[in-house]
Amino acid sequence: MRNLILTVVSFLCFATLYAKEPQSEILFDKTVHNFGKFTDANPVVTCKFVFKNVGEAPLIINQAIASCGCTVPSFTEKPVMPGETGEVTVTYNGKGRYFGPFQKIVTVTSNAATKHVRLYIKGEMEKAKQEQKDK
Repeated sequence: MRNLILTVVSFLCFATLYAKEPQSEILFDKTVHNFGKFTDANPVVTCKFVFKNVGEAPLIINQAIASCGCTVPSFTEKPVMPGETGEVTVTYNGKGRYFGPFQKIVTVTSNAATKHVRLYIKGEMEKAKQEQKDK
């Protein structure tokens, strides 16, 4: 009888240790944003990526890192409760950059079941047309 009780208690201890805890999960409305064509006359462009916590625990974004210094991400810093939304704002500054197409990556790290999510921005910066002066 004592062995049976020890076996049941041991099983309950292991089951409690390995029970699944509530986890947060991040779901973005989109992971790619295309700025299209813009000129160096207005080289700074910004977009927002909205996400929702579709998990069962508070979601905390730890960091958002861009693949290039010309791209600056910012994000919702307070915990996002289950069912609520937050955002990652990404600003690209093309000043002093080469003309033509570009693609940049922002890696978002959080406490969600999916720890890392990559967001992509792309577009094409063109040289602004200069007005011809009358002679």
